[in-house]
Amino acid sequence: MLKSLFTAVSGLNTTSLAMGVIGNNISNVNTVGFKSSRYDFADLLYSSIGKVNIGGGVRLSSTIPNLIQGSIITTGKSTDLAIDGDGFFIVNNGEGNYYTRAGSFILDKDGYLVTPEGYRLQGWKINEDGTINSVLGNISLSDAVCEARASSNINLKVNLNADAEAPSNGSWWTSYTPGSTLSSSPPSDAYNYSTTITVYDSLGKDHAVSVYFAKDPTTPNTWTAHYVYTNADGDLVYAGSQTLNFNPNGSLRDDNDNSGISFDFGGGADTQTIAFNYGTGTDEESGATGLDGSTQFSLPFSTNFLGQDGYPAGSLTDISVDANGVIYGLFSNGQTKKLYQIALAKFISPYNLAKIGDNLYAQTGSSGQPVIGTPNTGGRGRILSGSLEMSNVDLATSFTNMILIQRAFQANARVITTSDQMLTELVNLKR
Repeated sequence: MLKSLFTAVSGLNTTSLAMGVIGNNISNVNTVGFKSSRYDFADLLYSSIGKVNIGGGVRLSSTIPNLIQGSIITTGKSTDLAIDGDGFFIVNNGEGNYYTRAGSFILDKDGYLVTPEGYRLQGWKINEDGTINSVLGNISLSDAVCEARASSNINLKVNLNADAEAPSNGSWWTSYTPGSTLSSSPPSDAYNYSTTITVYDSLGKDHAVSVYFAKDPTTPNTWTAHYVYTNADGDLVYAGSQTLNFNPNGSLRDDNDNSGISFDFGGGADTQTIAFNYGTGTDEESGATGLDGSTQFSLPFSTNFLGQDGYPAGSLTDISVDANGVIYGLFSNGQTKKLYQIALAKFISPYNLAKIGDNLYAQTGSSGQPVIGTPNTGGRGRILSGSLEMSNVDLATSFTNMILIQRAFQANARVITTSDQMLTELVNLKR
């Protein structure tokens, strides 16, 4: 009879622990990336009296995490990341790697992407040439800059009025050779039309290059583009010229841009060569060239398109993350550049990871080694930027389990009171 008391006590202790599991689940119903746990019971050692086996009670044999995907909500914050599928983010506190499903990352004062507790997100740095560094490390955006790029290609689409007369002072240009300083701005009778485009030197400084178009007085359907710029000393410099040949239908046949035009802006910048492309091409039906480029129609002079491939240096203004975990930097100069590749870890037995608090898991001998790779590969989930994975706690199930555990606790308490009454009767046999 005394054994029943201890058996019931084991039931009380076990149901109390189970209630603690349920309570922990419910308390974390709003915890980002939280995975609820399930409890398992096991009976205790039996004692045999002849052919009769009497159990010793119950114990809490294990708690197993429920790794089912939680609901994903949209936050709009670019550093909020959710894993849609399997895998864990890898974070480091300087002493070792830990693993988490909670993707509410922020930038700390040193430019590292960290959890709210300061654990640094791990990934691979993407080099300037697009290759990925093989060493896994902290993701730091403090040194993310976009270097200046010198202009090397200019795309222009213009219409040069076919009805225009050749300029009366077109020979003015013959007094200058490429690289020479102009004595004055080009006179209005030395050209028919001009346009200006902004280009960038190797230091990212912008410069205005003026293009002066002059109709050839002797060769039909031929124009000359003259290039003028201002150097660091404030001098007007003649950079050179380029001949444009048009077809009788007004399309551009050849812009004769074989080696480009040389510019020496000075001020510490490198001398650079810029190719000017006026849009020559071939029409597949008629075979005529230049139909998608500059034209010589009987229409007013116009500049229809200006574009170039240079840009100034830029500072980081924001980031974005794609489904493959590639972090893109958005810079003040309008450029976008790949910065880092986020790493995800998978485990053979993620159920055996140790929960250590702060939404973190630690590797154990039973979980196996982490298999680290990129999102969307090897069974790892994709990354959703601007989103968070919420807790997967099911409140309806938790409350139902709470009722069952409460009833089990009451039943075990009744065993104790009933056994106590039986012992009382036994003691009262002798009065």
